[in-house]
Amino acid sequence: MKCSPSIRLAAAAGAVVLCWAYSPIGIHIGLQSYSPGHLALLRFLVASLFMGVVALFIGIGLPRRVDIPWLLLLGLFAIVFHHVALNMGQRWVSPGASSVLAQSTPIFSTLIAALWLKESVSVWRWCWVGVGLVGALVVIWGDKGLGSFKPQGLLILLAALSWSVYFTLQKHYSSRYSPLTIVCYTIWAGTLLLGVYGPGLGQAVINAPLRVNAAVLVLGVFPSALAYLFWAYVLAHTDVSRAVGVMYLVPPVAMLMAALMLGSTVTAGVLLGAAIVLTSVFAMRKER
Repeated sequence: MKCSPSIRLAAAAGAVVLCWAYSPIGIHIGLQSYSPGHLALLRFLVASLFMGVVALFIGIGLPRRVDIPWLLLLGLFAIVFHHVALNMGQRWVSPGASSVLAQSTPIFSTLIAALWLKESVSVWRWCWVGVGLVGALVVIWGDKGLGSFKPQGLLILLAALSWSVYFTLQKHYSSRYSPLTIVCYTIWAGTLLLGVYGPGLGQAVINAPLRVNAAVLVLGVFPSALAYLFWAYVLAHTDVSRAVGVMYLVPPVAMLMAALMLGSTVTAGVLLGAAIVLTSVFAMRKER
């Protein structure tokens, strides 16, 4: 019995949410044995191998030589800067708080549009950008308490900024290559650049417990590879404006998964900050 297109679309969207909700949990477990750089490299070595197998079966186009520097730049922002900063920042905040802060990408996309691309930004959007940044600070403060606030947690906002730059650059190539082709070359380019963290990785893998290595393996296959394939399917079968609404489900699902898998709790401050951040993002996307 074949599933209807709407059921397949819902299943793909649900898979994306589950994959990306697991990401802060896998990072939390991985950081128990790996440095932020080693964790990022090992995660994307797994993702690169997986995407290589996918590319062999599905097939992707070769990049034009003139585009290689720009594809490396995509890997630099989407993989290197984003994930190293994310790993470093999550040493100071909980998985639930990390999932909320990672959803602040639209806030920084607005800043990039105004400051870098010189686009006109309405007063409405500027107001919600400010509200969103306040909400991000509330999340960090509420996560550990005012007395235990660590500015290192702000590195997750740097990761969101890097992701926004990646989205801006990616638009330049959306008409030249298929989504799968861009994903493959971005992951491979980022993994190549993460090679600077290679020294000592082999010994770290040997020393890490099986539980940690299993968590990193899942991290490399699902949030780093399969989620992008599912997301490409969703974007190919629905409007972007409708698809991005799925992302609002990632923080609450991540908090629930963290509670079940790690026994972590969510403070009232994190919930308040999450409400502020997600409301600001929703308000900006609903602007006519």
